[in-house]
Amino acid sequence: MTVMNMAQALNQALRYEMSRDERVVILGEDVGKRGGVFLITEGLYEEFGPERVIDTPLAEAGIIGVAAGMAMNGLRPVAEIQFADFIFGGFDQIVSNVAKMRYRTGGQFGVPMVIRAPFGGGVKGGQFHSQSPEAYFIHTAGLKVVTPSTPSDAKGLLISSIRDEDPVIFFEPKRIYRTVKEDVPDGDYTVPLGKARVAREGADVSIITYAATVHDSLSAAEKAKYEGIDVEVLDLRTLLPYDKDAISATVRKTGRVVIVHEAPKICGFGAEIAAFLAERELLSLEAPVIRATGYDSPFPFVHENLYLPNERRILEAVRKVASF
Repeated sequence: MTVMNMAQALNQALRYEMSRDERVVILGEDVGKRGGVFLITEGLYEEFGPERVIDTPLAEAGIIGVAAGMAMNGLRPVAEIQFADFIFGGFDQIVSNVAKMRYRTGGQFGVPMVIRAPFGGGVKGGQFHSQSPEAYFIHTAGLKVVTPSTPSDAKGLLISSIRDEDPVIFFEPKRIYRTVKEDVPDGDYTVPLGKARVAREGADVSIITYAATVHDSLSAAEKAKYEGIDVEVLDLRTLLPYDKDAISATVRKTGRVVIVHEAPKICGFGAEIAAFLAERELLSLEAPVIRATGYDSPFPFVHENLYLPNERRILEAVRKVASF
């Protein structure tokens, strides 16, 4: 075990997989000598060379298209999109080609690739460096969508994603790259895709969340404890496929649910979770499902702290659902 933050854990995961499997290559803007805008690939260029750590032009469609071709021809590319907001430049490549290739070719071709993208707010990035676009990709059959909330999960989920036979969109919550530290297993360590974890046990209310808002939810849960409300926090970790059994288990336990994410409320991933609960767990619910999310507006620069579902807003939602 080594104490590290999320940025270090991701770097370790990439280094380990590149050492273990020569098919693993990295490509993206400034990933080489610069080590990426957040330094996630720092040191890899010097260790593995320019043929495996490839600086690309500023062209997201090109990055993703080249990575797809690599994957179809036997490599295991990890493509970095410098900010998730810029992934839309390669959106057509992802949803029309990468996601559909296995189905389209009757299984003759797979696209085992990972697209890493820092996402979410909290770093004063304004409209074009703070968005949470995960719902677009969760809606696309053929993809897997993953987002960690802790350093150990970041390492384990990224290694699992690189080894997966399907294309994975790997969203990294950038505001906690260096603010959360913990013991991370050394060497070969994986976390299975599609499995949630209970980040905090509780009996009265369930918060279902993922990525950076896991930590906001844990803070709100601690505050709720002093008001006599025992909150369970479920960290989804993988959004597609998501862990339906874990969601059912926590709801059957508490009967009350708050869903938290940074993305806007309308058609956000929380809407899918709420619909799932209505279809499968209606009789387990003792109160309406409440969502604490970003607002249905462009991401603001000056009012970032008002936009994000912070501890205060989450606690208000917990109180409301607990008192129903």
